[in-house]
Amino acid sequence: MQVVVYGRQYKEQDHAYIQEVFDALHSEGFNTYVYTPYLRDIAPRINFKGPYAAFDDYLSFKVHRVDYVIVLGGDGTMLNAVTLIRDSGIPMLGINLGRLGFLNHIEKSIISDAIRRLKLGMYQIDERSTLYLESTPQLFGDISFALNDFTVLKRDTSSMITVHTYINGDYLNSYWADGIVLATPTGSTGYSLSCGGPVIMPNSSNFVLTPVAPHNLNVRPIVLSDNAVVSFEIEGRGENFICTLDSRFELIGMQHQLAVRKNDFTVKLVQLQDQTFLRTIREKLAWGKDIRN
Repeated sequence: MQVVVYGRQYKEQDHAYIQEVFDALHSEGFNTYVYTPYLRDIAPRINFKGPYAAFDDYLSFKVHRVDYVIVLGGDGTMLNAVTLIRDSGIPMLGINLGRLGFLNHIEKSIISDAIRRLKLGMYQIDERSTLYLESTPQLFGDISFALNDFTVLKRDTSSMITVHTYINGDYLNSYWADGIVLATPTGSTGYSLSCGGPVIMPNSSNFVLTPVAPHNLNVRPIVLSDNAVVSFEIEGRGENFICTLDSRFELIGMQHQLAVRKNDFTVKLVQLQDQTFLRTIREKLAWGKDIRN
């Protein structure tokens, strides 16, 4: 089996865990590639006990037969890895070296066991929908998609912006707010949740539309079918606004026309048999725990 190890930045406090990943991959007999920018960062510091090679970019999937991508870091690293994997269909196993870890949910204490179970096939594949942004003028080049969310946010002034919103061409509302979030079920536990949006089960086939600090207090998040096309027109006192797809952003103006729909491909996440979504949210959100005890 062949794996690609993906990371963004080496941190000294993570050294033992990164070393354990490569030791476990060697022990289990995986052929290992390392994402090239990450390899340059870790090569002087990690003791590779077996052969390894560099893995450059998305096009490298056409050259090398890869079975899995192992992502080392936090959820932001996983979102960044999605831009490498794109529509290749390669399953990703996320090992949490960050803080919360909704996507990279494998904890550091079970690294070796997780890689052993990966080798033995003791897992399920969780397919997550993605969203796609169509814009005029074009934004984000050939990576105009997101696993978590699309947002439009104010930038230049403290004044609110107005986001005229349409569902399948039918006028919904003009949101007076600091911005708006359109999230997938995966992204429902991200920015949308912090703005008061609901948690949505991963395979529920929905989007959630959540305003950011709306001026009208009776405006609430809306859950809608992911078969819908949601389009936006932006007005505001500033000349520029921020448009994001996951952790990537571009500046836009009032001339931009934006429409978001469900993407044509899903992202595959490796889910160990006892590491379910329900367990993840229960533990990460501390549901059922009383800090007084």
